[in-house]
Amino acid sequence: MSRAGNGQGRWVNGLSEPLTPQTRALLRRVVRDHAGRERRRVYPPVLHVGTPGGRVADLALAATGACDPGLRTDVVAAMRARAGTSAPHLVWLTRSGGLEPQDVDTLWLAAARAAYAEAEVPLDFVVVNRHGWRDPRTGAGQTWVRVRPDPPPR
Repeated sequence: MSRAGNGQGRWVNGLSEPLTPQTRALLRRVVRDHAGRERRRVYPPVLHVGTPGGRVADLALAATGACDPGLRTDVVAAMRARAGTSAPHLVWLTRSGGLEPQDVDTLWLAAARAAYAEAEVPLDFVVVNRHGWRDPRTGAGQTWVRVRPDPPPR
C-alpha cells in the first residue's frame, strides 16, 4: 500500500494521494466485491483482514457484541494471523450508511492500530460501503455513483 513521506524519512499514518495504481486497484476491488455481495439496504458491519482477492479473515461485528479494547485488539491480531502474515495486509470495515466517521470505525481502527503496532507492521485501514472507500485517519477516499461488477472472464 502507499504512504506519503513527510520529508524527514518518516511515514504518515494512513493512505494519502497519490496512491499507487496497485493500491487504487485493490481498493476498487474491495468496493466492487462488497457491492456485488451485499444487496441489503441496512446490514451489520463486517471486519475484514488480509489481501483482497487472496486470503482474508472476516468477522461479522454484530456477533462480537460490546467488547473491551483489549479483546478487540486480540481479535484483530488473531484475524491477522489467520489471514497469513507474508503478504501486505489491508484491514477494511464494510458497513451500511455513508462514509463519514461512525463509532464502529473508531473502535475497530484503534484495535487495528494496537494489533499492527504490536506486530510492528504498517496498517492500512479503510471503511467501505457499496459506493466507495475512505481512510478515517487521513480522509482520503473515493466514491463512485455506480459500481459496476468486473466483466466476466472470456
